[in-house]
Amino acid sequence: MLSSSAPVIPVSAKMAAIGRLSQKLLKSASLTQSRQLSAVAAHGEQAAKTWKILTFVVALPGVAVCMLNMYLRSQHHHDNPEFVPYSHLRIRSKRFPWGDGNKSLFHNPHLNALPDGYEHHEE
Repeated sequence: MLSSSAPVIPVSAKMAAIGRLSQKLLKSASLTQSRQLSAVAAHGEQAAKTWKILTFVVALPGVAVCMLNMYLRSQHHHDNPEFVPYSHLRIRSKRFPWGDGNKSLFHNPHLNALPDGYEHHEE
């Protein structure tokens, strides 16, 4: 038989000690985490103010300038370029299943040419 001079500690006492230690660690970690979260919250408030200022000072004027640019461009009337019937463009191997079968689904008569040229609409 082996004799040992170390005292034998019951398993339940070991488990209780581990439980107390884990409780202390969790409390200290939660205190540290709450301090970090309050610091992050202060930073978050500053970041929100910065993005709000950027929205009103940069983004909204930028959208307004883009809208003005598109409005001014739409006021100019552009003539269609001269139609050149290239053999590799506007190939129709079979008719489209809608309309007269010659126009694509999103056909724009002002911009898109048909195989035999632009549509002529008098306005």
